[in-house]
Amino acid sequence: MDLHVRYEGDDDPEKCTARRLAQFDEVTLHESARATPRGIVLDPHAEQALSPADAGGGTAEDADGEESILVALDCSWETAEAEAFKLDGPHRALPFLVAANPVNYGTPFQLNTAEAFAGALCILGHREQAEELLSHFSWGHTFLELNEEPLRRYADCADSSEVVAVQQEYLDAGE
Repeated sequence: MDLHVRYEGDDDPEKCTARRLAQFDEVTLHESARATPRGIVLDPHAEQALSPADAGGGTAEDADGEESILVALDCSWETAEAEAFKLDGPHRALPFLVAANPVNYGTPFQLNTAEAFAGALCILGHREQAEELLSHFSWGHTFLELNEEPLRRYADCADSSEVVAVQQEYLDAGE
């Protein structure tokens, strides 16, 4: 899958996973919504959960035909909702996953850009790409280990409603 980031640049550059992924040519950074291609937008405020049914949902023409596009918004959590509205494409929220990065370790739903992409890739059936993406971070394998079962279960779902039902089991277990 082709990975693109609408990059705000309002976080610590030393901790920015989007910038690091761009250095390894894993993602393309865009400094405006207008320059960002249409694709599946990973939006924590979206009303619909990402599911395997979204595979191939964001497309762009290239020399080989169509390829799937995932778009993440890299900004502070305070501005995420307003900035996400500016991106074109179907907006999808990631289901319950736990962060493994040093800043938000163990916190559900507080994923950084690399974790969001990796979770989405696993759900959409691109686990090897997720592993490659996370190989650039010392904590990357930990994200996949912490979320092994939910990622597998979400990837086995047919649609968003099934993903939400599986997510609810994890939320109920945490209460």
